[in-house]
Amino acid sequence: QVQLVESGGGLVQAGGSLRLSCAASIRTFSSYAMGWFRQAPGKEREFVAAVNWSFGATSYADSVKGRFTISRDNAKSTVYLQMNSLRPEDTAVYYCATISRRLLSPTPGDYDYWGQGTQVTVSS
Repeated sequence: QVQLVESGGGLVQAGGSLRLSCAASIRTFSSYAMGWFRQAPGKEREFVAAVNWSFGATSYADSVKGRFTISRDNAKSTVYLQMNSLRPEDTAVYYCATISRRLLSPTPGDYDYWGQGTQVTVSS
């Protein structure tokens, strides 16, 4: 059974930083990549970033490019999302997910397993 556990969310002022972690109980060879998504109240879940386990290839949503950095630690089966220069519009529940298909997909439906989410709130 695959488990993904997010941590690191919280309340931060605009311009501040947070680092999210996602610990995966999955063998990395059975997961091609990990993604971060977010969902604000009343909005659809949207892609934030993704990283490939093997090569470290990354993909980002335009809205977070230059501010967020996704990384992975294969030995710990953990993926991180460093979020800098946070804005009130970044407020959402952030989810990590794993994909077995060989692509860094921005589509939530392509991902196989999801974590429970962690709340990020950015105050103005």
